[in-house]
Amino acid sequence: MTARLHHPSSLGQWQAWQARQHPTRRVVAALRSRRHPQPPPVAALALPEPEAPHATAGRPRVLVALDALSPSHRAAVLDPVDHLPPAEVAVLAPTGSPLREPGPAAPLTGDAATRHTGTVAELLRRPELADLRLVVVAGHHLPLGAAAHALAAQRGLPTVVVQHGLLTPHAPPLPPGARLLAWTDADAGFWRSGRSDVAVETVGSQLLWRAARSPLRAPDPDAPPIYLGQLHGAELARASLAYAGYSFCRRHDATYRPHPSERDKISRALHAAWRRAGIRVDDSGRPLGDPPAPVVSVFSTGVLEAAARGLPGYVDHPHPPVWLRDFWERYAMSRWGQRPTPVPDLPATAPAAAVAAYLLEIAGGPR
Repeated sequence: MTARLHHPSSLGQWQAWQARQHPTRRVVAALRSRRHPQPPPVAALALPEPEAPHATAGRPRVLVALDALSPSHRAAVLDPVDHLPPAEVAVLAPTGSPLREPGPAAPLTGDAATRHTGTVAELLRRPELADLRLVVVAGHHLPLGAAAHALAAQRGLPTVVVQHGLLTPHAPPLPPGARLLAWTDADAGFWRSGRSDVAVETVGSQLLWRAARSPLRAPDPDAPPIYLGQLHGAELARASLAYAGYSFCRRHDATYRPHPSERDKISRALHAAWRRAGIRVDDSGRPLGDPPAPVVSVFSTGVLEAAARGLPGYVDHPHPPVWLRDFWERYAMSRWGQRPTPVPDLPATAPAAAVAAYLLEIAGGPR
């Protein structure tokens, strides 16, 4: 079984590989930047409101960098905030969207927080961040995680990485000296890939833990399957992913559900062509489990989410490469035609609580 990343320690090599997967997109972006130079990136920083006029009020010890507002990123790095004292944590996040999904919000991510907007460099120089003890990221390959890790490296602070999704050999490497909180022991060893500078601990998946506790109607055994698209993925050629989705939907009368990132012109053109060919393309944005039908994909985390919620989950590809077969085996994913993917092993308590306890321990305990 494949036991390591293709680029286990060099972020530069991984970024070069990533750029080669989308050459047209890279050229277009370069031309646009020449014609219209982009200003420095802008972000939002949520800081706790001072509870009292003490010297430490409003000066958190934990900085959480949230690069994406997707459910997987929220579950990994934002849900632990609910289990931390509000005065201990600040959140660096994209602008323009609420940090929380609809529903009850923790103090920091609700209305009882002070928010500042500015360039990332400006925000990270704010005096309220002078007492930081550590930063929390989903990785250092995206802008906010990279900036938070750079700040930690400059100050000699730990960078804690919380796993947010499934790991292929094409996953980005961990930051130097990172402390990884992984879903499973297998994932911890896989992402570490033999490096001696990375400490690992297994806490479980908050995303799957939440899925297992989501109410769901009993699945209809006769319902057509729902195919989760991944045309945005760089791990396989787009032609391979398109053929896998199209051929499965044709053979099994499945509904194709595009990934939210399938918004580029080529993906939308494929969706239109498939609709003309009689394939149902559901781009309504409905959540997994609506309707409660079997779920199929090439390597989507949604297959394990489906299994955690009690839905039949499967993987399928006409000609899976060796790494993909190894991936299916590591996550115990069942191929179409076999028994459904088993329910993942999950802890009794929320992994987000375990992450929060780990962060407080590194920060020196509750203040």
